[in-house]
Amino acid sequence: MKLAPVNIKNKRATFDYELLDTYTAGIVLTGTEIKSIRLGKASLVDTFCYFAKGELWVKNMHIAEYFYGSYNNHAARRDRKLLLNKKELKKLERGTKETGFTIVPVRMFVNEKGLAKVVVALAKGKKQYDKRESLKEKDDRRDMDRMFKR
Repeated sequence: MKLAPVNIKNKRATFDYELLDTYTAGIVLTGTEIKSIRLGKASLVDTFCYFAKGELWVKNMHIAEYFYGSYNNHAARRDRKLLLNKKELKKLERGTKETGFTIVPVRMFVNEKGLAKVVVALAKGKKQYDKRESLKEKDDRRDMDRMFKR
C-alpha cells in the first residue's frame, strides 16, 4: 500500500514573516511519531525554533498520537531536535542574534528514503501594513486568474 506524499505547510508563517533564507533539516523522532507523520497527522501552527546549547530545537510542533500506539506512545507537543550541519547552525544563530529575526518551520515532508524533513527559514516579522499589502496582492492575483479563465 503506497501512501500519499506528505507535505504539511505552515501557511501562517509566510503571512506573518518575510522569509529570507531557508534550510532543510532532519528531525529526531520516535517510532510512533514518524508513523503519525506518514499518515499526515501533524501541524506546524504556532511552531518556532530556538537554540539551546548550540543545538536547534523546534517547539510547539503538534504530532498526533499514533492510533495503534500502546503504552510507549509519544507526547503530542514535545520539543524536537533539528539536524543541520555546524556551518548552517552557526549561520542561523548569527542571524537570530539580530533584533527582529527568528527561525520558523515552513514545511514538513517525508523524502524518498522515508525520512521526515523540516524546511526552516530565517525570517523577519512583517508589519501590519506589509500584511495588508500581501492580502491585496493575493486578491489581485485571484482576480487576474478569474479574468483569464473566462
